[in-house]
Amino acid sequence: MIRVAAVGDIHLGPDSAGLLRPAFDTLGDCADVLLLAGDLTRHGTAEEARVVASEVAGLPVPVVAVLGNHDYHSDQQTAVARELRAAGVHVLEGEGVLLDLGGRRVGVAGTKGFCGGFVGRSGSEFGEPEMKEFIRCTRSYAEGLGRALRELREAGSTLRIALTHYAPVPDTLAGEPREIYPFLGSYLLAEAVDEEGADLMVHGHAHQGTEHGMTAGGVRVRNVAMPVIDRAFAVYHVSPDGHGPDGGGAWGLG
Repeated sequence: MIRVAAVGDIHLGPDSAGLLRPAFDTLGDCADVLLLAGDLTRHGTAEEARVVASEVAGLPVPVVAVLGNHDYHSDQQTAVARELRAAGVHVLEGEGVLLDLGGRRVGVAGTKGFCGGFVGRSGSEFGEPEMKEFIRCTRSYAEGLGRALRELREAGSTLRIALTHYAPVPDTLAGEPREIYPFLGSYLLAEAVDEEGADLMVHGHAHQGTEHGMTAGGVRVRNVAMPVIDRAFAVYHVSPDGHGPDGGGAWGLG
């Protein structure tokens, strides 16, 4: 059984130094890994990223992150990732990391993801070049996620988690205006996970959404945007054998 702590959309800035550190310092007592689901900064600057880095540096558990749209805003996403990596954070984009957690080989595959919408109400690669490129961008992120999950399986991971910023299913968007669903995620992310398999999928981005959802293939999805979980992080127990109090492989603790 692996204890997964996760949070997204923390939106830290220079005035946030020390805000989350007291809570993060307790992770050694309740979690085996911390996942950061993007939008870690407000405007995507290196200065803001250094604040995030100081919040998570030297924690008693590994930290794995993806970036979000806010982290790209100032076109400094490379510098943002560099600041986080300097603090020991595994920053993923179409990649995976294999962790030894309590004797289990746990793989985390990550991507920011992108927009596009969901089955029956989604964009397609048809028409103007701009529209084709928009959806091709989404497809590229989804393919990177699927490839990372596949490589983790081939590397011998016994448990796999998919980490994104954008949402893979509409379930966890409930509460958001339906008009903006296409800008909050894409079904292509869920398709990639269902094709390659995972024990849990975690995302952020939808501040007014809902915590719990599921892909068509039965993979549990959790929206961990801080405004949704309303705490410094949520903790989920994940087991590759699929046994849990809610009948599945992942569930949240209070």
